Formats: sequence, structure tokens, C-alpha cells
Amino acid sequence: MNSNQILGALEQFQFENTFNPWFERCPVYDSRGAPELRRYYLSEMLKRAAETELDAIWVGRDLGHRGGRRTGLALTDDIHFFDHLKRWGIEPKRPTSGQPVAERTASAIWSVLLQIQVPIFLWNVFPLHPYCNGDPFSNRAHNARERKAGVELLIAILELLKPKRIIAIGNDAYNALCTTIPEEKLCKARHPSYGGQNEFLRTMRTLYDRRYPDPQRCQLRPGQPRSTGRHHRTAPQPAAGHRHRTQGRGARPHRPDWNLAKDR
Repeated sequence: MNSNQILGALEQFQFENTFNPWFERCPVYDSRGAPELRRYYLSEMLKRAAETELDAIWVGRDLGHRGGRRTGLALTDDIHFFDHLKRWGIEPKRPTSGQPVAERTASAIWSVLLQIQVPIFLWNVFPLHPYCNGDPFSNRAHNARERKAGVELLIAILELLKPKRIIAIGNDAYNALCTTIPEEKLCKARHPSYGGQNEFLRTMRTLYDRRYPDPQRCQLRPGQPRSTGRHHRTAPQPAAGHRHRTQGRGARPHRPDWNLAKDR
């Protein structure tokens, strides 16, 4: 699959009590044209990641209502939205309105990412935002059917991006991937929520060979929107042919072979 085909596959992800940020518009928080903007950003990131020697894909469980539901970026909240896109050389424009919203998991993830310069792509086992019946601004764990579809898409992304390794963030992500991803390419870090922050930071510091400060210097701080000090260009409009729903460059470097058996 290429980036356009991955977006096409995401468009077919239609599950009960889920929100698809690339093809749905939240009537409460989204700006006009938010799904198109999120699609453009994901497409650009996939293209740029496919053209670089990617160190890793960090994989979480699924999108949260305070993070990826709004940004369309895994493990990323409004506070770190600009950081994420700038990392890939993309001019950012928020797809949501109102005050930026922080998410604790995203804050922990980005306390590490901001200290690491190697190329890293962020994704989830299940790419959408699953929520409890009747409450679209809640979080629930994805179910087995959703997990199966998510892992199949993740395999396609791995074959496109060919990272050196995958880092599963938390038990849910690891358990979903450990029967599919070769053991030598799969690493596990404790999820930073529910008291796991320090262990998460220690693991990431080990995995990245002490390339960022001691965990005591990476403690969470109250997030503030990062200002770039200049106006941003409006992102180019995506190609026609996509729809959205309203819910209530050069030679490629040698990279690892990610030809995974589909029946594993």
C-alpha cells in the first residue's frame, strides 16, 4: 500500500461507537474542513516517513478523546500538535477551535520525543477513537474485531515505512502485536498512565541509549501551546475524491524487510 491506499483503507473503517478523525467532523470542537486537514497531514507524514530511514514506530492502543480524536495524530494532543508536524517539516494549522486541550499520555510521550532527534512515526493498534455508547467524549478499549482490522492496517504501514523496530506502549499494544511482529523487532515500554510514568521514562532512556536527560528531568509539566512566533501557511487542499462524515524524493535507503506473513 502507498499513502493514498492507506487513507482509502481508513475510510472503510466503520465501527459502532467510534470516531474517524480523517473522515468525520466533530460538530462540537472541529473547525470547518477539519477532516480534510487531518487527511492532508497524515498523507504528508506517511510520504515523508517512507522516504527516510525510520528508527521506529511507537504504537499505542487507540486514539483518546482529548488527543488523537482532535488532532488526527496518534499519541498527540493539541499542546504538542505543532511539535509533531514541525518534526516532519509540515506547516501546522489546528483542525480544532477553542483553547488547546492537553492529554496526560501525550504529555509523557512528548516529554521523551522532544529530547530525541531520530525519525519516529506514531501510530495505534486501532487507529480510530473508540468511545462508550452514548458518550462520544469518553474512551473505551477497542474490541477484538476492531483490533484485527487495526493490526492488518498496521502491517501495511510497516511494509510501507520499514522501521528498524516497533516500540509498543503498554500491555494492550504489546499483546496485540506480539503474535504478529517478529520478537527481535518488537520492544515494549510500560504505558505512562496509572503510575507508570517513571518506568516508561527509564525504558525509553535505555532504548535510546541515554540520548535524552535523566527521567527526573523529564517530569510532566503543565502544557502550554508552543508559539512559533510567525503565521503559518494554510495547508494545501487534498485531492478531490474524498468525503467526510459529520458525527452527531530521491533514492530510498536500505531498510529492514517487513514482509510479514498475513496469517500470523
